[in-house]
Amino acid sequence: MARDGPYRDPDQVERSRGRDAAQLLLAQPDNVTDLDAAFGRLGYTAAHGVDSATGRRYSMYSTSPTAEPAWGVVLIDRSAPLRFVLEVPHPGFDTNTDKIGVALYHLVPGSVLLVAGAHRAAADGAADVAHNDKSMFNVLATEFAKGGLKQIQLHGFADNNLPDAQVVVSTGAGRAIPLARDLANGLQGAGLVVCRAWAAKCGRLEGTTNVQGKAADEIGAQFVHLEMGWAVRGDPQRRDVVVHAIAGCL
Repeated sequence: MARDGPYRDPDQVERSRGRDAAQLLLAQPDNVTDLDAAFGRLGYTAAHGVDSATGRRYSMYSTSPTAEPAWGVVLIDRSAPLRFVLEVPHPGFDTNTDKIGVALYHLVPGSVLLVAGAHRAAADGAADVAHNDKSMFNVLATEFAKGGLKQIQLHGFADNNLPDAQVVVSTGAGRAIPLARDLANGLQGAGLVVCRAWAAKCGRLEGTTNVQGKAADEIGAQFVHLEMGWAVRGDPQRRDVVVHAIAGCL
């Protein structure tokens, strides 16, 4: 992904079709034929199979990162009822958050991995889906939240932005919720230094302007904004600790 790469927002018709596709997935997750058609109308390519890492069935809907609209990937675990959305809004910018997302997906049956399709600076910043309520990412995330799926959104920060913590746990614009408290406790129990945004100032890394967090707060859905320092994201062993700590809470 490149800063000058392709991206565009969906138009009104496409946003409506995106809502329809998400609602169909929630209501009829095994209706592969209609799901393929629903996502296909949006330009997503369908793939189905068995994950070699887990032995679990999956469906994946993806768009190309080298051509518009560059809306990313929806990867669905079919081994259990859907429960969680694992979100990677800044792939190619928040380094290794995509790896963490995939590792979590492997450990959490019944999860949806939602990955943005463009560098956050593309299209003069419109591709920053965490701050663009017109994006397809936001359309899908909001519908999943309305359907009761809990969201965990993965971000990264430079260590010098908050040198006294390795991880920031917040709920974005919302108040503290049990899921956020559980994740913070689990990460701390795994040996990480955690800043809890509802109890302390966390270097402006609280995600209070995150549009998925705002939408979740408005509808009463559970949303956790998780920021990880480079000391965590850049170290495979620490990434593994984080992933297993989060999965243990889920």
